Order: sequence, then structure tokens, then C-alpha cells
Amino acid sequence: MDHDVAVVGIGRVGLPLALAFADSGLRTIGVDAKPEIVQAVQDGRMPFEEPGAEDVLARVHGTDRFEVTSDVARAASARHIVLTLGTPSFSHIEIDVSQIRSVLDDLLPHLREGHCVVLRSTIAPGTTEFVAGYLEMQRGFQVGHDIFVAHVPERIASAKFFSEIGTLPCIVGGVGERSGEVAAEPFRALGAPVVQTTPIEAELAKIWTNILRYTMFALPNRLMMECEQYGANVFEVIDLINRDYPRGGMKLPGMTAGTCLRKDFTFSEERSPAPGMLLAVSRVNESVPLFLVDGLKRRLAGETLRGRKIAVLGLAFKGDTDDERDSLSFKLIRLLERELGLVASHDPLSPSSTLTLDEAVAGAEAVVLATNHSAWQDHAVLERIAELAAPNAVLADPWNCFGQETVFGVAAELARRGAHAPAGAGAA
Repeated sequence: MDHDVAVVGIGRVGLPLALAFADSGLRTIGVDAKPEIVQAVQDGRMPFEEPGAEDVLARVHGTDRFEVTSDVARAASARHIVLTLGTPSFSHIEIDVSQIRSVLDDLLPHLREGHCVVLRSTIAPGTTEFVAGYLEMQRGFQVGHDIFVAHVPERIASAKFFSEIGTLPCIVGGVGERSGEVAAEPFRALGAPVVQTTPIEAELAKIWTNILRYTMFALPNRLMMECEQYGANVFEVIDLINRDYPRGGMKLPGMTAGTCLRKDFTFSEERSPAPGMLLAVSRVNESVPLFLVDGLKRRLAGETLRGRKIAVLGLAFKGDTDDERDSLSFKLIRLLERELGLVASHDPLSPSSTLTLDEAVAGAEAVVLATNHSAWQDHAVLERIAELAAPNAVLADPWNCFGQETVFGVAAELARRGAHAPAGAGAA
């Protein structure tokens, strides 16, 4: 075989992985259906931000250890075929495996004994066994003997790939007698400890890692809404919960979303023996944008947003990234526009942001910090907002980026309080 490993889908999960494989000495081929991604990488450019990735790409670009293509059949030139494909859910709480099945169909004529197919994307329980069964039905292989199938879930946080890939335990759930052993081979080259388990346990470990975080962030968001109901300060309540208390640990509120957290609970909910629990968690996190809109209306004279300029700062779903996938900022913007507000947005990292901070904030009657970028955690930014926004402009800072310990306040009054160390961001 011409390559050691192929990565099918070189987006935000697949491309850093492919680069890491190549940088560790494995002959790697990346495959993607999007010509703009393939062209960018062929030109030696990263199509998105990932700390450290540009340096790695520069090291492997043009070497015999790394190439990219749009021809999925060429993935079969590698013994190990790693699928990092989109795994969305339908609106009816039903898992969509169409991208995985489509690639499998493209690969079927080219698979032969000795190949190893690895599912890297987040998948619903039972999907690894489905893939193994599908290959056996379509080609007559005995999985675990003739070819190998495993789930090796991606658990690295956005913008932390190269700091975590060599340290986070690598979970490997193989089908049959030898799949786990074979699937672990390329990942051992990355240096992280390998943990062997069953496919179903690997699948559950991945989705429940994200469900745990999604639920943990829903609790302070629900508390934030209850504090608004009773006129209490959520940051003071959280401090009371956590201060010198061994059973504290309440997180801070914020806009909780992202392509993993926002959908992965549905992978469990689809066949849940306790339906509704995780849907309730989702409802809490999904209602934060509406909570912010209603809070602005209550604090503006006339209790209306009609014709008023509202600045939304932050479009990425997570601080210090350019990743806008499933960001709640866009839901917030749509809700503001449905109230006939005039929305201006800015994000220092987002490729879709066209306005500067000054342009977005100038004359705004309300400003919402929708993403917890570290760039906001500077009192000078708060002072700039107060200087440029309309007099008595309302500031919504659910992340407590400015350390003012209030979700809603008047920007000018908050700026006059002086600089405080931010308490930190919640749902990162």
C-alpha cells in the first residue's frame, strides 16, 4: 500500500489529525469533497484557525509523508482509513449516517483484506457494529479477521488539538478479535496512551463526555434565569455555592453551543429509556439567547428593540476560536431582528465578521457579549464600548468577561466602576 493512513474528511477534526500522523512519520493522505479545502492545503494554507497547525503543515507540506486529494477511492491506498465525517441528527431526533454510508459505498469496490476502517466522528451507539455488518453484507468480509473496524472517538477540545493529541487517553473500541489492536497502530505513533474497550463503550464514552459538559453548563444558565426572576445576582449566588465548600463546583453561565455539545445529546435521546431529560437540558441552553433579548427589552426605555441598534460581539461558539459551527450567536441575531432591532456584529477572529469593534458599537443602545473571547477581558474594551455606544446603553455580559459580576448593566456605569479581574468564562 502506498500510504500508512488515510483521513477522509479534512475539516476541523480530520485535518489536524492528518497533519499529526504525517508529522509523526506516517505516510498520510487526506481526502475531502470540498475543493476549496483541498486547494488550500495543497497550497500550504490552513483553511481555518487551529493553534500550531500552520507550523506542522509547513513541516510536512511537499514531503512524501503528506498529500491531499478529492478522490475518495484513493483512501484505499492506505491500510488504515480514518473517517472524520459529519454525523448530524435530523430534526426528529434521528441520527443521520448518510455521509458515512456514502463514503463506505464509494470505498466498497476498493477494500481488500488487511484494511482497517476507523470511525473517528461522534456516532450514535451501535453505529460501529452497523458499519462492520454493512461491510460484511456487501463484501463478505469477516470483520476482525479479514478486515478491521473500530471506533476511536475524537475527544479533543476546539483549538487545543496539538496540546492534547499526545496526552489524552486514546479510546479504541474494535469489532471482533483483532480490530482494536490493528486500529490502535497509527494512533500509538501520536504518543497518547491507548485504552482498549468495546465499540459500544467507546461510543457511549464519547457522547456522554459531551452530554456531561452540556448538562453542567445548563445548570448555571438555568440559575441565571431564576436569579433574573427573583432579582438576585447570579454571580453572587454562584460564589456562595462554591466558596470554601467541598461539594460546590457550579460553573458560570454563558451561551452553550457548538457542533458537538448542541447535537450529541440526541445520539442518546434517540433511543433513551428516560426520554425528555436531555431535551430539557437542551431547552435551557437553547433559551439563553431569548433570555438575553427579553432582558434587554425590560431594561430599555419603552421595552422595545424596534429601530434600535444592537451590537453583538462574538460570532464563534467558543472563545478564542474562529469556529462558528452551531454558534448561538446567530440565533441571538435572528431573535433580535425579529424584534425589529438593527443588529451590528463583530468578532475579531471570525472570517464572516465585516465590521470593526468601533463600527459595531458606535451608537448602539445595547451591546451583547455573545462569545467569551479573551480579547474582551480587558477593561479598556469596556471603556471603549461606553465611549462609543449611546448614552445609557445596556450591556449584557453573561460570561462576566469584564469582571463586573452582573449579567445586565449600563455600560457607562460599569466602566466607571474600574477594572476588576474577570471571574472567568462559563460554558467554554
